[in-house]
Amino acid sequence: MSSPGRPLPAVTPENEFFWTAGADGVLRVQKCLDCAALIHPPQPVCRYCRGTNMGVRDVSGRATLAGFTVNHRFSLPGLPAPYVVAQVAINEDPRVRLTTNIIDCDPDHLELGQQVQVAFENIEDVWLPLFRPVPDSAETKPLPEDEIAPEDYAQHVRPMVTTDKFEDKVALTGIGMSTLGRRQMVDPLSLTVAACEAAIADAGLSIEDIDGLSTYPGAGLPGPFGEGGVTALEAALGLHPTWHNGGLETFGPSGSVIAAMLAVATGLARHVLCFRTLWEATYNELMKQGKIRPPGGRTTSWQMPFGATSAAHTLAQNAQRHFHRYGTTRETLGWIALNQRANAALNPTAIYRDPMSMDDYLSARMITTPFGLYDCDVPCDGAVAVIVSAVDAARDLAKPPIRVEAVGTQIIERIDWDQSTLTHEPQVLGQSAHLWSRTSLRPGDVDVAELYDGFTFNCLSWIEALGFCGIGEAKSFLDGGTNIARDGVLPLNTHGGQLSHGRTHGMGLIHEAVTQLRGEAGERQVAGARVAVASSGGLTPSGVVLLRTDS
Repeated sequence: MSSPGRPLPAVTPENEFFWTAGADGVLRVQKCLDCAALIHPPQPVCRYCRGTNMGVRDVSGRATLAGFTVNHRFSLPGLPAPYVVAQVAINEDPRVRLTTNIIDCDPDHLELGQQVQVAFENIEDVWLPLFRPVPDSAETKPLPEDEIAPEDYAQHVRPMVTTDKFEDKVALTGIGMSTLGRRQMVDPLSLTVAACEAAIADAGLSIEDIDGLSTYPGAGLPGPFGEGGVTALEAALGLHPTWHNGGLETFGPSGSVIAAMLAVATGLARHVLCFRTLWEATYNELMKQGKIRPPGGRTTSWQMPFGATSAAHTLAQNAQRHFHRYGTTRETLGWIALNQRANAALNPTAIYRDPMSMDDYLSARMITTPFGLYDCDVPCDGAVAVIVSAVDAARDLAKPPIRVEAVGTQIIERIDWDQSTLTHEPQVLGQSAHLWSRTSLRPGDVDVAELYDGFTFNCLSWIEALGFCGIGEAKSFLDGGTNIARDGVLPLNTHGGQLSHGRTHGMGLIHEAVTQLRGEAGERQVAGARVAVASSGGLTPSGVVLLRTDS
């Protein structure tokens, strides 16, 4: 029987062949009977030939170790830390990668490319396909390649469908932020209202002027990631929006802003209030006190049954492969963390402002290799709001409008976390290439970069994807931290980023970009900032915006 709390997969008619295969010791993967490709996770159609003649294939159970991370931080009742989360590429078709655990070995002896063999573990009605190193085998294989080389994403960007850019019709006119902190023990809707009222006042508008609402993730995501969405805010403030939007499948956690731009550009609204709220610190405290219970039941995730409960477990493997291929090191990531902390020291709203050295960074407790404590953003309570207005209305408002030069949204790579890009954070390369296809500006024109840093490696991936250095060149670009300092060639995350300012899921980055372009950043102001880029997310579909001053 499973121990309480260990996530087990929901067995359905579509996946039963996979989760019960171990009953006879044979690993089974879905197969397209038209083109013979293996498909995972199971689908009703083949992504390669679009055929619908699907079957199941017995495979050898041999695979190549394509990535792994040693989890130290997260424990489950049935899976105590430390344990190894891995991705293995099936030898019969390396395009298929399974998230799994590597067992019966010393993690220090694991090596990318080595051969592993399935070993099933039976829990209730599920046979989890775990893997162990093939005994007495020194054989290694090349790591599987991405479907698209990181350097080639621009070739897959669709051309603009019209020269009439919707970005030219909108502007950012108001920003607001609630108090930000750890365990504020304040209900999340109060934080949302505070940020929204601040943004409305900042723009010189009234509540009655707001005719659109946009948020992420809306009311659909339980737990500490919102206040209840548009429904909750409308009920609290008595708004009557002409247009509204809320949901997970958008352009990253601050994708509500890009969605609002589209609504304003098409005339559905003139002033859209976008908001994002998190209350993770209070939520976690209430969990410890037993006042909130985590959701139970089985999971539809293909990662959680193996203890891959955090985005960290996926991104750590991408980081490790970047290390392997390009010679990146923990010190490379450390320069990002140190830069964010130095900037946070000048920001009175930042959560962590104490000085940090490279020794502090490297000696911090490990979370999941190669990520230590300071590679991870700061869970907090707080809300951020941004107002998107029609450009003709924006010029009469209280603050100079911040114009939108371009957005990047195109999905080019696979969305499944463990089937997507290997060496960079998934969902940054395509969106970055799309951004530059919509503007004549180039990376060298950017004065300030506010790049998503849920983990240090997110930020590194965006730096390379956006072309601030070449693919694989982050190690030399970041060395010493001078290039990304406030007086460097690419002032980066000038408010402290999510690593030190606090996890505001990308909306804080837009807030800071607007603050810098207005010249309102005080001690941390970058002189002469006229162009800023702000990115949001990755792993999930993401978005990136290029902003500029109006003159």
